[in-house]
Amino acid sequence: MTSPIRPFPRKLDRKAGVIDLGHGAGGRATAQLIDGIIRPAFRNPLLDAGNDQALFPAPSGRLVMTTDSYVVSPLFFPGGCIGDLAVNGTVNDLAMGAARPLYLSCGLILEEGFPIADLVRIVDAMAAAADRAGVTIVTGDTKVVERGKGDGCFVNTTGLGQVLAAVDLPPSIDRARPGDAILVSGPIGDHGVAILSQREGLPLKTPVRTDSAALADLVAAMVAAVPDIKVLRDPTRGGLAAATNELAWGSGVGVELQEAAIPVRPAVDAACELLGLDPLNIANEGRLVAVCAPDHADRLLAAMRAHPDGVDAAVIGQVVEDERRFVRMVTPLGGTRMVDWLSGEQLPRIC
Repeated sequence: MTSPIRPFPRKLDRKAGVIDLGHGAGGRATAQLIDGIIRPAFRNPLLDAGNDQALFPAPSGRLVMTTDSYVVSPLFFPGGCIGDLAVNGTVNDLAMGAARPLYLSCGLILEEGFPIADLVRIVDAMAAAADRAGVTIVTGDTKVVERGKGDGCFVNTTGLGQVLAAVDLPPSIDRARPGDAILVSGPIGDHGVAILSQREGLPLKTPVRTDSAALADLVAAMVAAVPDIKVLRDPTRGGLAAATNELAWGSGVGVELQEAAIPVRPAVDAACELLGLDPLNIANEGRLVAVCAPDHADRLLAAMRAHPDGVDAAVIGQVVEDERRFVRMVTPLGGTRMVDWLSGEQLPRIC
């Protein structure tokens, strides 16, 4: 992303211009793109130094690092776009380690012919999301590929965070034990259905917006109430079904879910019924799954519901002893069914 200052930069056509191969060649056009659009959107002292790396003081305590790439289609969807999704998703991966996000990098892969106006929308959305999450974008890279060899815009973000001071033993997928409570922070399936409705032009009676949000502030409130949260997981690709199966296999336990307790918006439920999909398999980008000791569940639930990103939180099940590591669903009629991993690709390109 960084570039040396070049004299006499040409003015970009921010409304009708498109990305061309020259914007990725490292010359004047590259500087024009970076200095005209990307750097101003993310402006901060670390980025403005103009180096190929960011120099910052080493934070004290334990650090968490993650990286993720975003290839969502379409790039713009109800309630968000690939830009804020990339920031929120990486911030949430840090938050699942009970970490406060500090710094992000941003890698952009642009296709020849991509509208500059869309790039402006994406980087502005990234900047706004980073500001809301309290994280700084400090370095990055921009590449351009030939027409037909990309899909408009791909984004990679790498994040660095600091484990919250109140945490003694950070959450980990192997810490769940029989008897522990399982909670979810809100209704599931919103993001996947929002993407699908936009991509397929579904005429939903009640429009569904993505749940994409940065959850670091919610996690900080949860940790303040219950420092010993055993597991935190964001149920993205594969949805709640994948997250609970990961939990079962990671900790060598079983999981028992209560179907009636799992929050699903009526519009999401209706869309899934229409399309033959299971909300448990639908991706989420602003929800988390938490596991805690049973005597901490009420306190953790209250802390979640007191936060704007957790007002609809619920206790949805418990960890059970099961050497087979099965995830079972108890239906409202008292029957049970298996909740298995998603087989194949149900919703392509959702993040």
